[in-house]
Amino acid sequence: MSGDHAEESADRIIDPVGQTAEDVAVLVRGVPGVQRLHGGLFGEVATYLPGRRVSGIRIAADRVEVHVVLDANVPIRMTAERIHALVHAATRLPVHVVVEDIAA
Repeated sequence: MSGDHAEESADRIIDPVGQTAEDVAVLVRGVPGVQRLHGGLFGEVATYLPGRRVSGIRIAADRVEVHVVLDANVPIRMTAERIHALVHAATRLPVHVVVEDIAA
């Protein structure tokens, strides 16, 4: 019985980096004008987690990188600043926003 309980507890362990990466991805996708997150030229921009990855978000101990594709009809700088402010407020880490592409 105690073995089953230990497995249940292990399943409930929260992965703070993974949860943070997923939360940041949801925040960024909700910014008006964000078409999608971008994984970089070779898909290297991601938070790698056991069995999954969050593409377009790279979380390190000292910073967060966010790579996005924006709609062509939004102000690029203002949208990047909005992303920066939201992610910084959520993580309290320095944030680097990269606009990888503009969607037509």
